[in-house]
Amino acid sequence: MEITLSAVKADVGSIGGHIRPSEEMLARIRDFLSREGGGVLIDHHVTHVGDDICLLLSHREGVGNRAIHRLSWEAFRVGARIAKEEGLYGAGQDLLKDAFSGNVRGLGPGVAELSLEERPGEAFLLLMADKTSPGAFNLPFYLAFADPMTCPGLILSPRLGQGFRFTVMDVAHPEADRVIELSAPEDLYDLAALLRDNDRFVIERIHSRASGEQAVACSTTRLRNIAGRYVGKDDPVALVRVQRDFPATGEVLAPFAIAHYVPGFMRGSHVGPLMPVRAGTAVSFFDGPPVVMGLAFSCHQGKLAGPVDVFDHPFWDWVRARAAEKACEIRRQGFSGPAMLPMAELEYTGIADRLTALEERFSLRG
Repeated sequence: MEITLSAVKADVGSIGGHIRPSEEMLARIRDFLSREGGGVLIDHHVTHVGDDICLLLSHREGVGNRAIHRLSWEAFRVGARIAKEEGLYGAGQDLLKDAFSGNVRGLGPGVAELSLEERPGEAFLLLMADKTSPGAFNLPFYLAFADPMTCPGLILSPRLGQGFRFTVMDVAHPEADRVIELSAPEDLYDLAALLRDNDRFVIERIHSRASGEQAVACSTTRLRNIAGRYVGKDDPVALVRVQRDFPATGEVLAPFAIAHYVPGFMRGSHVGPLMPVRAGTAVSFFDGPPVVMGLAFSCHQGKLAGPVDVFDHPFWDWVRARAAEKACEIRRQGFSGPAMLPMAELEYTGIADRLTALEERFSLRG
């Protein structure tokens, strides 16, 4: 049975700054989807990570369907309206256009979608990050789908051993989607050369070379490319199918134990460790740290079973403690060097304006 999974994520308002949406916002969005989605949705789940609300929708309408995207857009407008009524911070922040134009891509929300022929025991992960950019998933997915040190299935399973095909997008090219396809293991070094630049090159999709089926879908939205100004970090979402022809759940989760450094954090302009957190976690220290939340689902005829909170385990408490140490260490460095993003990636223009004003005060000596 072919179904489509759509994960749509946006910040449309939060309590006390960049912390978390209100319970009333979440309840109203759930009610809206239950009431208005009956004609197109098989199932749905509404959650949040930090100040971002995420909609997981199961349906048969295919990727990029107008009705599904309109439903998502209207659901976020419901949330934004409640945020305004409650006087929350950043109400409607990620809704960057005034009217729906047929697809939420380019309107602000992040979108990850994939259509699949449902397997017996279909299993997948919904991964959501806050206070960071789409490149935050580059390293974990490279390790999970291309590195046998992390994913032993690549050498233990003949099917996984055929490798995976990565579609990588150049997100610094806003005029049109500029993409490249690279295959692992043949193009491994080329893939690494691109993915090291988290600010420019981002994994959009991953396909199994054994079956041709899509394993991963990631959002690639750059909000400043849409708005022309800083309106918040991009806060990506990803869908990852697991087991059988794909890495096991544990192989996909293993790289997140690194708590690797990613762009984002305070004012979207710093570097911090990506902390795996429990479902429903708010953000706090220095408007962060950057966080990732993971929910595991099973699916039968489009009906969702779950979720299970994959980072709610004693092991991840140890990772969180290490991530907190890493966050404090890099914050001790303040504005200096790699603790703050390079000029081209700073989300506020104050420094550029200040440097421009200082130009005329420089003099040449000798």
